[in-house]
Amino acid sequence: MISGPIRAEARKAVSHAPPSPLSAGKSPALSGRVRVPGDKSISHRALMLGAIATGRTRISGLLEAEDVLNTAGALQALGCPIRKEAMTWEVLGRGVGGLAEPAGDLDFGNSGTGTRLMMGLIAGHDMTVRLIGDASLSKRPMVRVLKPLMQMGVEVSNGATTLPLTMRGTLDLIPIAYTLPVASAQIKSAVLLAGLHAAGATTVIEPQATRDHTERMLRHFGAEVTTTGREGGRAITVRGDNELDGRDVKVPGDPSSAAFLAAAALIVPGSDVTIEGVLINPTRTGFYATLREMGADLRFLDEREEGGEPVADLCVRHSKLTGVRVPPERAPSMIDEYPVLACLAAYADGETRMEDLAELKVKESDRLAATAAGLVSNGVPAKVEGDTLIVAGGKGVRGGGTVATHLDHRIAMAFLTLGLGADRPVTVDDAGMIATSFPEFRGLMEGLGATFIDAETARR
Repeated sequence: MISGPIRAEARKAVSHAPPSPLSAGKSPALSGRVRVPGDKSISHRALMLGAIATGRTRISGLLEAEDVLNTAGALQALGCPIRKEAMTWEVLGRGVGGLAEPAGDLDFGNSGTGTRLMMGLIAGHDMTVRLIGDASLSKRPMVRVLKPLMQMGVEVSNGATTLPLTMRGTLDLIPIAYTLPVASAQIKSAVLLAGLHAAGATTVIEPQATRDHTERMLRHFGAEVTTTGREGGRAITVRGDNELDGRDVKVPGDPSSAAFLAAAALIVPGSDVTIEGVLINPTRTGFYATLREMGADLRFLDEREEGGEPVADLCVRHSKLTGVRVPPERAPSMIDEYPVLACLAAYADGETRMEDLAELKVKESDRLAATAAGLVSNGVPAKVEGDTLIVAGGKGVRGGGTVATHLDHRIAMAFLTLGLGADRPVTVDDAGMIATSFPEFRGLMEGLGATFIDAETARR
């Protein structure tokens, strides 16, 4: 079983650890077969739905990274027993509305997904909860999730819009029909989770399709969910007062984590890499569609369905790439992959334009500014025009720069990937935060042949 105090101390140790610089240098051809850890989005949802289901939920392939473990710790603080047996995580559900008021704060560390989805889960309980996070998470906006939840009856103390904040749920949630102001699976999911506790039907209308893991998993647990087309988008409705049943969940490989390995194979000449069991849900494959448009030798092998989600083995070989325009409508299906795509674009001939990236400004860092600055510091022409990121590739990557990660795991991994083909090593100022989503990143990369250099080694 996860110990709350132990988890809290672990998070404290991570958040107060000194910076851990790391460099990536020009590597020999990468080769091999690997499996990336479980998908982060699905891992969060499996734990949460298991917690409010009746009976036992067994989860295999759960991502054992800081973000997901923080969600597990929060659920345990809310009265839900969670334990790991061998390679399977077991959640003893408390039923819809069955969570208990925690004795202390719920600490989500760096996890925006865990925080926002948990707000929806807490909304239907008659209790007061204080949510906190690390310095990075405490800067991220929560108001767009709180707005629909407050329409349903949730109260927020002192009008707080960022963490730390205190919210009070209610047993009398009001079902609503809510149109998403931005394409956000987190807002959608929070409202649908709250809707499970409302008396009636709650509907979320999305003008652009976003990740549909919540809808799929709600159905898997027995909820009554319908999806219909509406005005060019779609409407998702969940019926309240549902009872969910505990289920077995197999978490597929995270496509956002696989993106770094795929990009590395494309960057390093002679590489041939296969990544097994990766989620290929259509709402998550924009990055791979873009790679094919750039000329990547990328194939989905042995396509199949596991746990209600489509998966495949990804075979990627080094390729000569050409810059492309990435259309705005693709952003929701690859929002986490833009930093590594921008680094990959540095090796493509011509200009790559990535449009409508306002959402990147409110991630763990301002990823739009951080990505452009990191590229420029390593000799790659890049600029931001409004919400568009433009990279001029094909002129070689000089490297030699140190990238400010701003405590952002994806910035760190993207620029370490960039360094694998650069003339000189690329350094990130802190690789410690990679553990929040992909603690196996370095080990898997080095297993394929990637060259990483610790700061202490580099100084010798």
